[in-house]
Amino acid sequence: MSQIRVLVGTRKGAFILTSDGQRQNWKVQGPLFAGWEIYHMKGSAADPNRIFASQTSGWFGQIIQRSDDGGQTWNTPGGEALPAPGEFPKGESNKFLYEGTVGTHKWYDGSQHPWEFKRIWHIEPSLTDPETAYAGAEDAALFKTVDGGKSWKELPGLRHTKGHLWQPGAGGMGLHTIVLDPSNPKRLYVAISAAGAFRTDDGGESWRPINRGLKSGYELPDPDAEVGHCVHRIAMHPSRPGVLFMQKHWDIMRTDNAGDEWREVSGNLPSDFGFPIDVHAHEPETIFVVPIKSDSEHYPPDGKLRVYRSKSGGNEWEALTQGLPQQDCYVNVLRDAMAVDRLDPCGIYFGTTGGQVYVSANSGDSWQPIVRDLPAVLSVEVQTLP
Repeated sequence: MSQIRVLVGTRKGAFILTSDGQRQNWKVQGPLFAGWEIYHMKGSAADPNRIFASQTSGWFGQIIQRSDDGGQTWNTPGGEALPAPGEFPKGESNKFLYEGTVGTHKWYDGSQHPWEFKRIWHIEPSLTDPETAYAGAEDAALFKTVDGGKSWKELPGLRHTKGHLWQPGAGGMGLHTIVLDPSNPKRLYVAISAAGAFRTDDGGESWRPINRGLKSGYELPDPDAEVGHCVHRIAMHPSRPGVLFMQKHWDIMRTDNAGDEWREVSGNLPSDFGFPIDVHAHEPETIFVVPIKSDSEHYPPDGKLRVYRSKSGGNEWEALTQGLPQQDCYVNVLRDAMAVDRLDPCGIYFGTTGGQVYVSANSGDSWQPIVRDLPAVLSVEVQTLP
């Protein structure tokens, strides 16, 4: 019978939740890295025993941890690490970006744009090579390792793509989403708050903004702005790599042509503001979101925690409430805190800022808590193991 491993990053450490394919009885391992912020943990699709974790602290800076035995033991790969907080790499590869003191970049147009390395928000291992992974940073930049985390090199072409126009969102200017195209290893998508979505078709050498059709109202009055949109999350089903779904700062969006054009599919949601979005493992038109009240009130409308599901790729939504608190609930679900497994029926998981992690073993029809009292959950990822 298959096994499920849920990787949970929190404000005060990491936890690994494991169960069999019934997803009823759970073992809780942790806290790992107790007291540290674990922004993200994710396992390798190419090697189920390899897991990367982003460990950060205001005192000790940023560390990438790696496990090669499914999270039982961890090590820091070492070698040429990511930059220390406050610094940014000055290698030959991004010399064209950097001039002057640490953290300040002079662009070709002569403008000054402060840039500071703070932390890694998201790690995305390669779909085929356990030694390769990508890391999204704050301030927004994309790094890559090809030696299992021993060394990391920036892909500087991204920051050269109108980077002087990027601005931080309320939570900082983080590169928080990395989506790999399983049909084309040279195509990647990233999302940045508050710059927008970007795509590369040549493995990260060059990039283009893919924000046409996004509307940002008072936040970005120019309706034709190429960058400056606050994208919260992007999701894709691997069987249809050209179809992407987006949870934006207001609006649920969809593209059917790899980001060349987006259209709104918020439909009948009670609020189209939120952070996570995910796609059912076996139904490419079934998507899940967790609406919250507004950009200033980060809690569920009416104090009722509801996941919404669309089986039509958007526009028509149904509230999923069974097993979730329907009164006096004022938690939030962050952008990296929802995931799905590959079992049938598909399992849906999410974690809250109140420390609860919920599972639905029947594609959202009903829910149960796995744990209730963790530190605030920053990320949830799932591994489906044989």
